[in-house]
Amino acid sequence: MAEFITKGEQNLMMLQDLLPENEKTYVICLNRDGAFVAANCPADRLTLFGRIFRAFGGYERLKEYADDTEMTIPKLIGSPIGMQWALTYESERSRELIFVLGPVFYSKPSETQIRNVLEDMPETPAWADSLYQSLKEIPVMPYAVFIRYVLLMHNTLTGQQLGLEAMESGYTFSAEADRQEDRDRSKVYEAEKALLAMVRHGDINYSSAFQHSAALSGGVPVQGPEPLRQMKTSIAVFTSLVVRAAMEGGLAPEIAYPLGDSYIQTAENCSDSGELSALTHAMYHDFIYRVHRVRENPDYSNEIRKCCDYIRLSVERKIRTADLASLAGYTEYYLSEKFKKETGVSLNTYIRNVKTERAKVLLETTDLSIREIAWRLAFNTPNYFIQSFRETVGITPAQYRKTFRKEKD
Repeated sequence: MAEFITKGEQNLMMLQDLLPENEKTYVICLNRDGAFVAANCPADRLTLFGRIFRAFGGYERLKEYADDTEMTIPKLIGSPIGMQWALTYESERSRELIFVLGPVFYSKPSETQIRNVLEDMPETPAWADSLYQSLKEIPVMPYAVFIRYVLLMHNTLTGQQLGLEAMESGYTFSAEADRQEDRDRSKVYEAEKALLAMVRHGDINYSSAFQHSAALSGGVPVQGPEPLRQMKTSIAVFTSLVVRAAMEGGLAPEIAYPLGDSYIQTAENCSDSGELSALTHAMYHDFIYRVHRVRENPDYSNEIRKCCDYIRLSVERKIRTADLASLAGYTEYYLSEKFKKETGVSLNTYIRNVKTERAKVLLETTDLSIREIAWRLAFNTPNYFIQSFRETVGITPAQYRKTFRKEKD
């Protein structure tokens, strides 16, 4: 047992060196049964945080995580008061040690909000006053910062090389530490427009736009009695916007409306901020792919459909016919013939149309220069991008942006 504890303490010391001192981010090491092994926080904080973690079901979720060997990424868990933790494990081969990073707030609730939540619990804990006093000890940081610490800790412990995309399901419009009044509203508006444009287009390569918008906006800036209530309000509003964008993209109202209602009701029934984070991404992903299936001809063969999906997912890379032929299992010549027969356009035209679609979104919703957009979409030169765009749209990218902004004004 001594060797077991020493190993946990050694890992903890290694992690502690990786985390900035000024963030006061705590790491607690427990065994799979929830028994204490080591921690980098003072004893009084450890006792209090342990009580909070237990009160909001943290130990049950830790046990579930330890038993779920198919879960190979960190797990985010939340609470009705907006307090967040992250769980990860010691190594791929062993789940005997579980490390808990947190707690943190994405945005700090008021004492009134805390009291309202605790009063609704079956028994208001006797240590509630200690909890109120401890708020100043709990760091506030944006989701994007917290998740980077989580991934740093996970990759150090397991040897994996996970990136932010592995955790994208945790992005939510409630994840914000910056004050609402300090947000650049115009940038938030442009980012959210990009998200809705991707729904209308059924653009399955939405990950970077989703992450960018989540980092900018904390959702609807209402002030309610509970942080969880604010999250639910944001998700309801966002879902309603996505439903309408999906219908504009071709999804039938008899499918879109009930589906949106179902997601809103599921959010309303949630009692955990971590579940709401995952639900936001699941909802957006679901609508994107439903619109995508509507817009892509269902009569395409599996091989051609795979090529179309690959092109959309690779819009920011060079796309070679040879790679598509290998994916479909055809020769380049046969794929080119079959693709044109089924879609009505050549491979090069289809690729150009997909890149032009993305270029329109970037021109409408960002301040990226024409040159930057050309490089982002893997055109050989900015001039070639301008020529390709003009052949497809009828005007240059600069003219398109100017016309779009004039219509908006």
